[in-house]
Amino acid sequence: MAKQKKVHLYSKKMSLKAPPEEKTLGELYDKDFYKWTNTQSKLLLKGEYSKLDIQNLVEEIKSLGKSDRRALHSQFIRLLEHLLKLQYTPERQENSNSWKNSVVNARRAINSILKDSPSLKNELKTIFSSCYEAAVENAAIESGEEISFFPKECPWDIKDLI
Repeated sequence: MAKQKKVHLYSKKMSLKAPPEEKTLGELYDKDFYKWTNTQSKLLLKGEYSKLDIQNLVEEIKSLGKSDRRALHSQFIRLLEHLLKLQYTPERQENSNSWKNSVVNARRAINSILKDSPSLKNELKTIFSSCYEAAVENAAIESGEEISFFPKECPWDIKDLI
């Protein structure tokens, strides 16, 4: 019986040893984000505020808010895109159950985001108005229709959608 060769899946050997301790929290932030977050939370719990990496903490907190806003934007695009396809391309209804499911899931996600971050309700009009154009582009690509095939203005009101 012939001897089988050992197959190597990685070109480099990965070390499972923890990296050496970083000198500053800024270095830790850049090299091991998970460890940085754990360190920051421990410092906060201990009340050791002078040891916190304030600059990076501020950036991370800002990005958390932006993340919810981006998620809301993305869900509105998905919701509008599938509503457009359902209403304006009835001859292509082979995907209608999938589109209906996507509409329901997008609505759930939108309501969940708004429940967790109710102040985003103040920005709904701005977020919503920027989503319709992207939804039309997506619907046109997926349906094979021209962009001009779909209504120029959104046919639905925000309150009706969510």
